[in-house]
Formats: sequence, structure tokens, C-alpha cells
Amino acid sequence: MEKRKIAFNTFGCKLNFAETSAIARKFTDSDFETVDFKETADIYVIHSCTVTAQAERKCKAAIRQAVKRNPEASVAVIGCYSQLRPDELRKMKGVSIVLGNSEKYSLFDVVTKQGENKPAHEDSALKTSRHFEPGFSANDRTRSFFKVQDGCDYFCTFCAIPYARGRSRSATIAETLSVAKQITTTGIKEVVLTGVNIGDFGRQHGESFLDLLKGLSELREIERIRISSVEPELLKNEIIQLVADRSKFMPHFHIPLQSGSDRVLALMKRKYKKEIFAQRVTFIKNLMPDACIAADVITGFPGETDEDFDETFEFIKELPISYLHVFTYSVRPGTKAADMENHLSDKAKQVRSKKLHQLSDLKKMTFYRENKGSVRQVLWESDTDQGFMFGFTDNYIRCKKAFNPESVNTIETVMLDTIEDDGVFSITINQ
Repeated sequence: MEKRKIAFNTFGCKLNFAETSAIARKFTDSDFETVDFKETADIYVIHSCTVTAQAERKCKAAIRQAVKRNPEASVAVIGCYSQLRPDELRKMKGVSIVLGNSEKYSLFDVVTKQGENKPAHEDSALKTSRHFEPGFSANDRTRSFFKVQDGCDYFCTFCAIPYARGRSRSATIAETLSVAKQITTTGIKEVVLTGVNIGDFGRQHGESFLDLLKGLSELREIERIRISSVEPELLKNEIIQLVADRSKFMPHFHIPLQSGSDRVLALMKRKYKKEIFAQRVTFIKNLMPDACIAADVITGFPGETDEDFDETFEFIKELPISYLHVFTYSVRPGTKAADMENHLSDKAKQVRSKKLHQLSDLKKMTFYRENKGSVRQVLWESDTDQGFMFGFTDNYIRCKKAFNPESVNTIETVMLDTIEDDGVFSITINQ
């Protein structure tokens, strides 16, 4: 019997990618063939995101594309969008399965229990996620997104994710290290720790993120560990010191700022003031001058005045931040910010967003120029473009060289020579 074809399309955070890979493995380990989402498939799976209205629009567009590609296919929508607004998705033409964040791990059972027939509309009893389900991506031959935490207890006024993913939770350190050992059997060189609020790891078990990092650093099979976003108040100096002291950790930090105005941070119900953020950045740079520091920032939050924006802009401008993730505020139904007064016009938000994007470009170019001529280690990836292959240094600088299949998933010492027009370093091999 010919294998049924299944295609996955993942939107949103690295956490979603780790979970998609875990879900997909149940199909590939059985009698299914995974194909590209652009190909004709029997089942299309959209792993959805709801962090912004734009993310939801992209998910809907993917649904329409799948239905157009094969009107007879089953279309399953899983994840955060499904968790918060399942009825909205059920009404879309072609959607036959809608599973929230608790139920999405049962997708294989939902599909297979109905055999070769197109699955009936799965009216799942969506509920708030409470159980922690580990996961890691394995479809990238060089890097694995490793889910170590899920959910969030913060309930920032702009954010719908706590409603979509439930309370903060994780496995124990021992259980997490056991999964990490599974990743090492895939031959992957770099592990990226992901979650909704990974700095909150272990709290329910009386453990800590710092202790997890210490445990992971003892696994000899893992060559590189990269830490994704950690809240400023949870990024303790002890964590930064550990990253500086142990070469297995990459000198790359991602710290959510959201605003450089304490007044706006209070409106957002963030748990820090901007001075805490500045202290973290300064401490990192004192220990690791070449470290890459990324920051999230939201512009156009309700009530953000011109003075608030200018304060944010100048605050970021004066700090040694390497680049920004700029988010234009998007109303999320059910959040406290949605009901706040003084919402900004789309035009005002666009103007501010453009300024921050320009500042980010300037910051990134400054960071790259500071590293020109330095010797770094690059992990080469399998992606190619016009005869070139690409990779990232330990401090997250993108590099390229002529494609060599033997270099894929190898770590090579290079000199950063020239910043090309595409913003990527061409390199010299450092023997």
C-alpha cells in the first residue's frame, strides 16, 4: 500500500519548531511519508501562532494554500491559534482537525484511527495545558531546538501566550538531561534551549535554570549550547558567569526589553525596570566583550507617548546591543492591553517601527564591524544559495563560503574577512 503523504508548516517561535518535529516523528516512524508543504499531500498540518494578528493571517493563508493544492486533503490546525479561537478555524473551508496545545500531541492517533478516509471534523475538548511534553527538532542536521520549559505565569498585559500555553512548567533536571542524551545520538553539534519562559525552569520541582545549565555542560557529547530568550530579572549574574566560564556555552544572549520607558514597562506589567536590563547588558559585555546581545522591543503599545518612544530609542542606542527583534503592538483579544485607552494609529506605529528597524540595522553593522578580522568558530549548515553554504559563529555572526558537502555539520576555525553586500561575512579558513 502506498504511503500517505503528510506536510507540516510551522509558524512562530522556536518552541513550535521543536514540538512540530516531535509530532512529525510519530508519523515518519509509522507508515507516512513527509513531503514539503508546497507539494501535494494527503494531510496538511499547520502549527499555528497567535502572538500577533499578522501571525494569525499567515496561518489562515497557509490553510487556503493547502486546500487549493489538494481540495481532498485533510487539513489539521494545531497550537496556540487553535487553543484560543478554535471556532474561528473550524469555520474555514477545508479544515477538518483543530487541536489545541494539550491535544496536539494526539494528532497521530486522531489521523490514524480514521484510516484512509478523510478525518471527520475533530471537535476536541480544548483545555488549558498542564502536562509538560518534552520535544526537540531533529530535521536540521546541525542544530536542535530543545524544549525545556513551557507556559508562563507572568500574564503581561499585551500577551496572550499564557492563555494559549498554560502555566509555567517543566520536567525535572534528571528527566531533561535524559532527553538531551537522546539528542546527542542524532549527531547534532548544537543544542538551542527553548521555551516560553526558560528562566523559570524547575521552579515547580525546587530546581533552577542555573542548575540545569550546569548539568547540560557536563554532557560531553554536546559540543555547543545556545540559550534562547531569558527574562532580564531571571538572567542572574550567576548564569552569565557560567556562560563566560564554560566554553560549551555560546556567547549569545537574547533578552526581552519590550520598552526603554519604565512607565510603559509598568503598563505592560513587566517585572523589571530598564536599569535591570542595562545592568545585565553591561555585566555580559564586561565578561564577554565579543558577545552577541539581541533584544525584543514592542513599539506602539497603548499609551506610549512620543516621549516614551524617544526614551526607548535613546536607551537602546546607548547600549551595546547587537540587534533587535522589533514587534509592532498588535491587539490580542482577551488581554488587558486590548481594553486600555489611547491606542495608537497604524501610521504612528509604522513610523516608530521603521525607526527601530533602522536602529537595529545600524547596531548589527556596528557589531559586525567590531568583529571584522577576528578568529571565530563556525558551525556550517546544510542550506545553500548560489553555490555558497552558510553557518553561524559562536557569537551568532552569519558567515558563508563556497559549498563543500564535507563541511556540513562541522565546526571550523575561520577569520572574519569581508562583510558582503548581503550582510554576511565571507571568511578565510584559519589553519
